[in-house]
Parts: sequence; C-alpha cells; structure tokens
Amino acid sequence: MIHIVFNTADIAALEAAIALDESLAGKIIEIKDDYAVGPLMDIYETEGFQLRKDWWTKVLEHSPYSDQLDIVDDRLTVHQLINSLNHDENESIWIWMGQNAHDVCGYYWLMSQFKEYQGRVQVLYLNNLPFLNEKGQLFYPTYLSQIQPKEFLKAKKLARPITLSEFELDPDEWKKICTEQEVVKFLEGGKKIVNMDINFYDKEILSLLTKNAQKLPSALSNILSKMKVKTGDTFIVYRLKALAEIGKIVFVGDWEKGWKDIVVQMPGGSSQVVED
Repeated sequence: MIHIVFNTADIAALEAAIALDESLAGKIIEIKDDYAVGPLMDIYETEGFQLRKDWWTKVLEHSPYSDQLDIVDDRLTVHQLINSLNHDENESIWIWMGQNAHDVCGYYWLMSQFKEYQGRVQVLYLNNLPFLNEKGQLFYPTYLSQIQPKEFLKAKKLARPITLSEFELDPDEWKKICTEQEVVKFLEGGKKIVNMDINFYDKEILSLLTKNAQKLPSALSNILSKMKVKTGDTFIVYRLKALAEIGKIVFVGDWEKGWKDIVVQMPGGSSQVVED
C-alpha cells in the first residue's frame, strides 16, 4: 500500500494513524507542487512544465524555499509509482485528500496519469465529513493534518476505487481547468474547481495586515492563521509584491537578505515595528 498526500503536515498525521492501525501500514509519498496556483497549460508537456517552473522561480525568489525548486519533481514521483505498480501486481495506491483546492487539484493532476491501473487506485476524499477535535467537538476539517490520528481509523473506511467513469470524466474536467489559463483555482464544492483572477486573495490579504508596520514573517503568520480560504506563504508574498507595485502597501528592507529582513507597512503609516 502506498499512501499519497499533498501537504507535508499530512505526513505526520498519517504516520500517527498508522501507528494505531497496522492495516494502514505503507509508504507515504507527498505530491509537492501546489497545482491550485500557477500556469497549467500543457502541464504534461515539456514546454508547459518549463513555463510552470519559470513561474515558480519568480514566485520563490528571495523566499526560504528558493533552493527547493530543482529537487521538487512530481513527474519523477509518478514514474516511480508506476514502476511500483508494474513490479508488484498486489501493490495499490491510496490517494488522501481534504476539502481544499490544493488537494483536489493535486488529485486531478495525479489520477489522470493512472487510468491503466483502474481498480488499484483508491481515493479517500474527506468531503463535508464531520470529525471530532481534541475537545470532543464535531468539526469539518479542510486538511488531513487537522484530524486526530484515531479519527483517521474511521476515515479509512471511506477508501474506494476510482471508478472507470471517473477515469473517463475527471481528466477531461482537469484539461478544461488547465486550458482556461487563470492562475488561481478555487474549490466550489465536491470536486468542482473553478478558475479565479490572479487577484482573488488580494482583498483578504490586505484586510489581514495591521496598521502598524510588521516584519514580513509575522505578517504572513497572521494572514495564514486567519485566511478563510488558504493558500501558500510564497504565493501570498508574490501577491504582496504585486500590491506594493500599485502602491497598496510598502516594503522596507533588503530582499537579498530574505524575508526576515523585510518590513511591511501601509502607505503613510508608521514605519515603527511594534511587534517582538
């Protein structure tokens, strides 16, 4: 059994669940790219892949992750997964996804490459399902990492093979999403992904900035904790830079020294950083 997740934090959550139930034992593999943002046109072709890589190079500039671009290779991961299925007829893949655009886009990108293995690819989509939190209260998680390990034992019952019909229809839906060329993908519900303008997150990002000047890492932490619809920290910084270009915010500091040296402030506001 090979488990597929789409967020680093999901790995630890699933490992903890496996420790409670050996029937879940298996390798855990993360699909690392965030297919909910960025260009997707011809994503499976060399030209489309390079276009996306060039976009990520721009987004990751000056970030703590700029050196990771060359070591993230989901195409190699798929190649290795196919080899595993070919070499062991009893091997199976379990795709875990929460109710968020990041996971669902990752699912679409991944599953469309496994039609030949229909019956051996399971999906566990935690869509609109209640779980118990640490206080014993019902809640609806959007990410796997929000689920307690013991609750995963109930979630495993949801595993089902991706149907032949889904292998026919879902890749067509994904192809349509990819050809619309918008940069941001939004999950409307179920598995319905819609394309949004690149400025989709801008209003909320601005609303979560304080009137006082902030160090960029602190501003990011606040934005990420309070955003209703999540996206990655690098994409937020990418949009903050775009907002700075049109005068909505001001950056102070040397980008060459990384995020930690950057201060974010509102135009005309105090440049005094009041946080720790």
